[in-house]
Amino acid sequence: MSELIGSIFSEAGFKLSPEDVEKFGVYLVELKKWNRVHNLTSLKRDEDIIRKHFLDSLSLVNCFREVNVDWKGKSIADVGSGAGFPGVPLKIYLKDVNLFLIESVSKKCSFLEYLKVRLELDWTVLCQRAEEVDTKFDIVVSRAMGEFEEVYRILERLARDYVFVMKGKELKSEWIQELKYNACKAEIKGLPPSYILWKKLN
Repeated sequence: MSELIGSIFSEAGFKLSPEDVEKFGVYLVELKKWNRVHNLTSLKRDEDIIRKHFLDSLSLVNCFREVNVDWKGKSIADVGSGAGFPGVPLKIYLKDVNLFLIESVSKKCSFLEYLKVRLELDWTVLCQRAEEVDTKFDIVVSRAMGEFEEVYRILERLARDYVFVMKGKELKSEWIQELKYNACKAEIKGLPPSYILWKKLN
């Protein structure tokens, strides 16, 4: 499994340390174990989980670099985190970020709290609806929050500096023209091209 994880990330341009590979391996094992009871992901094959969850989450890193975002020491909130995507892979890879995972489903919150212990990483789980969170974060990211028109205001309210929204292959002109978002095109080997919408708030 370690070889598979290392090779998939390496081919996509992400060099992982042995410690990173080990953490992604533990993540994979725990996700599959919890998934048998709690249905955290529809993906079953190791390679699919590694590519479509772990690697896909790191497409944000390329967008951060493209936009010239300084993430070191900053607070990052993953809104609608689910089983930890994209927040946990970002934490494993970037390390020096203050991570908050916002998730309203209690069984998913339990998994995220347990995962923190297993990975020996530090983050804060906010087990509540995003609308109820009254803290601001330097950078807000989201991957699976529903229709963009319905969620962008919630994300902007939580963000101090930047909002990043992973939108897959969908890109509407009104998001760019009317809502004033920019788009990174994520082109990572082993994944279909996708878009990340972003906005700088100040």
